Amino acid sequence: MSNVATGSETQSNNVPFGILLMIGATVVFALQDGISRHLAGTYNTYMVVMVRYWFFAAFVVFLAMRAPGGIKAVAQTSQLGLQIFRGILLVGEICVAVYGFTLLGLVESQAVFICYPLLVAALSGPVLGERVGWRRWAAIGVGLIGVLVILQPGAGVFDPAALIPFASALMFAVYGLVTRYAARKDSTATSFFWTGIAGMIFMTSIGIWFWEPMSQGDWFWMALLCVSGVTGHWLLIKCYEVAEASAVQPFAYFHLVWAAILGVSIFGEVIRINVATGAAIIMAAGLFTLWRESRKARA
Repeated sequence: MSNVATGSETQSNNVPFGILLMIGATVVFALQDGISRHLAGTYNTYMVVMVRYWFFAAFVVFLAMRAPGGIKAVAQTSQLGLQIFRGILLVGEICVAVYGFTLLGLVESQAVFICYPLLVAALSGPVLGERVGWRRWAAIGVGLIGVLVILQPGAGVFDPAALIPFASALMFAVYGLVTRYAARKDSTATSFFWTGIAGMIFMTSIGIWFWEPMSQGDWFWMALLCVSGVTGHWLLIKCYEVAEASAVQPFAYFHLVWAAILGVSIFGEVIRINVATGAAIIMAAGLFTLWRESRKARA
């Protein structure tokens, strides 16, 4: 899962290279999801996310040290409470998502989670004061029908666990909107810094109480999880540096493809017809929304 939505001022618009970077990021994030599912299936989710955030915090500090003015300049913000809230919200979303992997698997979790761009579109009105037209509302409605197709609430006994990835998507959508709100005053570097630091402090205060001894083999997977997280964020940052977001964002849906391949080949998951159908409906609605946004931006 691409758990940090970051971007920076576009310096150029090399779309083919940007697409390659985005697809590379989705591969890395899918691997990260698979490793998270493996580790969280054996160890406590809080501990797994805590160790992952230690490495992530070290990464953002390293970037801040290399930035003009160093850590002091990057950490400077007039909306510290908002930045801390963002960091805590994201780390909470990651915990919910990883827990969902262990209950539902990668395929079904990611199939529901990909509705988050539609939730962003729906909430952009009340949160950011943006105008949401009827076409966008129609796409949102179609996408939510896709979610219902996956969840099948009327088929026999409904499993409440199926709502976990939807809760994760809702949290990530709110995180994305709050990030856009914070960007009105703070730079991307500042928001990224506080995402790592606030998340690390909050997660450590919880996860340290759930520490469990880890086997030597699983420490290898934990190290790979940390490295994949940093690599994925770096690819995403570079992607938004070299190409316009509207041109590369549709390729973020490849995340679902790689997650499905991992889920089926490694974890023995089965892609049910309703999941494939619902995911296709959600992706179609999401792509339509992105297309409308790019047209409005050009206009």
